[in-house]
Amino acid sequence: MRVVLAGGGTAGHIEPALALADALRRLDPRIGITCLGTERGLETRLVPARGYELELVPAVPLPRSLSPQLLTVPGRLAGAIGSAAGILDKVGADVLVGFGGYVATPGYLGARRRGVPIVVHEANPRPGLANRLGARVTEHVFTGHPDAVLPNAEYIGIPLRREISTMDRLSMGDKARSYFGLESDRVTLLVFGGSQGARSINQAALEAAPYLRAAGVQVLHVIGPKNTVEVEPPPGDPQYVILPYVDRMDLAYAAADLVLSRAGAMTCAELTAVGLPAAYVPLPHGNGEQRLNAEPIVRAGGGLMVDDADLSAAWIVQTLLPILNDPERVVAMSEAASRMGRKDADMALARKVLEIAHR
Repeated sequence: MRVVLAGGGTAGHIEPALALADALRRLDPRIGITCLGTERGLETRLVPARGYELELVPAVPLPRSLSPQLLTVPGRLAGAIGSAAGILDKVGADVLVGFGGYVATPGYLGARRRGVPIVVHEANPRPGLANRLGARVTEHVFTGHPDAVLPNAEYIGIPLRREISTMDRLSMGDKARSYFGLESDRVTLLVFGGSQGARSINQAALEAAPYLRAAGVQVLHVIGPKNTVEVEPPPGDPQYVILPYVDRMDLAYAAADLVLSRAGAMTCAELTAVGLPAAYVPLPHGNGEQRLNAEPIVRAGGGLMVDDADLSAAWIVQTLLPILNDPERVVAMSEAASRMGRKDADMALARKVLEIAHR
């Protein structure tokens, strides 16, 4: 059995693909897995690090406006489709699973050309162009958000890394806080802005640091690998720990009582899977999908939402701090978040893929 996964560019496309790869290997260690990617995506680092084979196809981004570049797309896309079809031939693919992004379009069309069964997984409530195309050439379509609309779609959740989806956050709390140099018995706020960080979140949290510390709240703040801070909180107790990035997000989640973060699809899926309440700050630009990601969680009582323009140190002090100081409310929000989580989407999708491949 050979499975080809097409999900490159951003972590939001790559991580679900790798979680599915891990699930397929748990079901059958003999399954051969190849990931399609482009040389410009994060997959060039993430896929080999997880031990999977990576094959590259040319990236063919579509211009967002009418321009001379638009005239070059058909020729470049034809070349990428041929490249993807050649990889499917080389590995003897039994099924292709696409997660969106630049690499998915040539993957879908190459698989259609070769008669290889196609599976589409769309993580976001507003499907991207590649997956809208993919859903037109297959009846095997699965979504990570209950409100996503695609032909023949079945809601299944977003495949997550096993170390997160199976984590017992409460039992790991003391170990996790010690790992980051935090006190075991303090209320803890985790702050992060997605894989690259978010300047507005960083600024508001740092400005609120003295008030959080005065209230006895310790903070684990992941600012993003390319971001810097002009003024760090002075050493003191409670701790305010600033890190550029965290490889062990499972431990970051286990250390926290509440989160302040963006509302990407993967973030929302992971936080609900581990039962962490959050204050979501949707990305202020784009197509508004981050707000749609968080809305069902907020409606269910598992979090709250604030516009990026309204986020400030004052908002954190006036709105978030009272929640952090109310253990019963934090527990109730945690339970509500957990009820929204899908822990088994990786295995559910893996079984669907094997069923389709064996038809």
